[in-house]
This record gives sequence, structure tokens and C-alpha cells, in this order.
Amino acid sequence: MSKAKFDKADGPVKPSQEDQLYFYKYFKQANTGDNNTTRPGLLDFTGKAKWDAWTSVKGTSTEEAYTKYVEKLLEILKSAGDEQSKKYVEEIEAA
Repeated sequence: MSKAKFDKADGPVKPSQEDQLYFYKYFKQANTGDNNTTRPGLLDFTGKAKWDAWTSVKGTSTEEAYTKYVEKLLEILKSAGDEQSKKYVEEIEAA
């Protein structure tokens, strides 16, 4: 999967919180690499969820992170089935 497809990966569909964490962890892994930060504090529930998600993909290569991110987005867009989603799928696949 190319960085061009990764950069094009955006769409009109609102993903679930679970999907948002999926995108977050692979976005961070692709752009920053392994998580080497300290885990957020006890009451930072969102921060901890994001930290845990990112840490769960430690060791994943940049290329694999691009692939996972784009594949998941294409899956969501294709399942939406509307014309705008189809347009985004075509643009991403053409990149």
C-alpha cells in the first residue's frame, strides 16, 4: 500500500468509536512509529484508550500500518454504498 493511498484515505462516513481507535492506532504507527510515551493518568479515559490502541500495534511497519488503515476505510466506504462513498473509493484506489 502506498503513502499516496494513505494520504487520500478520507471519506464521508462517520466511523464508530471502535473504528476511530482502529484508525488512530494505525495512523500514529504509520506517522510516528512505536509508542514510547507514558500511559495517561487514571481519569484520562480517552487518552488511555488511545494509548492502549497505539501500543497494541507496536512493531508494525509503516507500510503495514498504511495498508491496514486504507483497507479498513475502503471496507467502511464500500459497505456504505452511497454515491459519495463510491467516489471516495475510486479516488483512493486510483492513488
